[in-house]
Amino acid sequence: MLTPLDESPWHQLPTTFDHVVTSDPRFFDRLWFAASDRRGESALQFTLGVYQNMNVVDGGFVAIVGDRQHNLRVSRELRPRYVHNCGPLTIETVEPLNTLRLLIAPNASGLSGELEWSGIIPAHEERHHFKRTRGREVENYSRYDQIGECSGWLKVGDMSIDLNSWWACRDHSWGVREMVGIPEPRTGSLASTTGGAAFGFLFFSTTTHAGHVQFHHRADGDRHLTAQIIERASGSAVVGHHIEVDAVFVDDERPRRVRQATIEVHTDDGQLVRFEVEAQGPAVAMQGLGYGGYDDGLGLGVWRGAAHLESDVWDVAHAAEVGHGDGTVVRPVHRIQPVRLVQHDQNGASLGTGSLTFIAELPLDEDGHLRLQGA
Repeated sequence: MLTPLDESPWHQLPTTFDHVVTSDPRFFDRLWFAASDRRGESALQFTLGVYQNMNVVDGGFVAIVGDRQHNLRVSRELRPRYVHNCGPLTIETVEPLNTLRLLIAPNASGLSGELEWSGIIPAHEERHHFKRTRGREVENYSRYDQIGECSGWLKVGDMSIDLNSWWACRDHSWGVREMVGIPEPRTGSLASTTGGAAFGFLFFSTTTHAGHVQFHHRADGDRHLTAQIIERASGSAVVGHHIEVDAVFVDDERPRRVRQATIEVHTDDGQLVRFEVEAQGPAVAMQGLGYGGYDDGLGLGVWRGAAHLESDVWDVAHAAEVGHGDGTVVRPVHRIQPVRLVQHDQNGASLGTGSLTFIAELPLDEDGHLRLQGA
C-alpha cells in the first residue's frame, strides 16, 4: 500500500513504507520524552509508538503535580493513516534531531498542552541491543538518546503550568524487543530467575557534560553496558567500558526504590567519572504511561480497536507505593526517578539534573547497599 512516506527517495527495501523487514509482531518504533522542573516538584512524560505488524499506534502522557500523577493512555489502528499522532497526542518535527513539538489536545482526561522540546547536545546512539534465546531472536533494536530542555504550557484540570526551560531528555528506539504487542511464546523450560538482576538507566546533564549511562547485571553473569559522556562545550564524547555502582534504597521491600546512588564509569581513554545521584521528588510510575499498563493489563502495542482513550489519577506521595483511584495500593517495578547529581572527573565537580530508572532485584549486602561492578 502506498502512503505519503513513499513520496520520499529514502527507501531502503524494494517495497513500500507500509511494512517492515520482519513479520515479527513485536517490531516497534517509539519516541519517549521526559521533563522535570529541576526542583523535583513536577515532572512529565510523553510517548508515541508505532507497531507495523500489529496495525497499532499507541501513546501516553503523564504529569506529576505535587503528589498526584495524572495519566492519559491512547491507542488507534495504524492503517491507512501514516501520521504521527494518536487521539489527542501529536508529535511535530520542527528541526530533525534537535527540536520537536509535543501537543496534547483537550480531551476527557483534563490534560492538555503545547510543549517544545529542544536538544542541548547532539543525539547519540547507544550500543546496539541484541539477544537470542534458544535460537530465537528476542531483542534486536537500536536507540538514540538526547538531553535537552522543554518549554511551553500545560493544563492539568483547573491548574495551569508554565514550563520555562525544564530539564529534559528523550530517546527513540526501533526494532524487535521482548514483551511488546503479544505475550512471549514459550519455547522451552522457563529460565531460572535465581539471584535476580539489576537494571539502571541514567540520563543526565551538568554545567559541563551530558549523556547517558545504562547497565544491566544478572546474577548468572550476563552484563550489558552502554555509556556516553559528552563535553557540552566541544561536543567530544568518551565511552564507558566498565562500571561500579553503590546504591541505597528507601527500604528492602521489593521492588525497591532508589534513594541515593554512586555510579563510577571507567572510560575507554582511561578516565574515571563518578556520579553522585540523589532522588528528587516523586518518581513516575510507568504503568500510567502504558508501560506494562492500560486497564486491560496487556501493555504496549496491543490492538484495542479503531480508537481508545483511558485516564486516571494516582497518589505518588509515598516513595515506593502508588495509590490507585479505587483504593488499592501497589509497589510498581518500573518507575523513573528525577534526580539531582554531582559529576566528578579529572577537571573537578559539576552540578546537574537527571532521570534515573533503577530496578534492583539482586540481594543487598550487610550494610543494606547494592554494589555492582563489571562491563
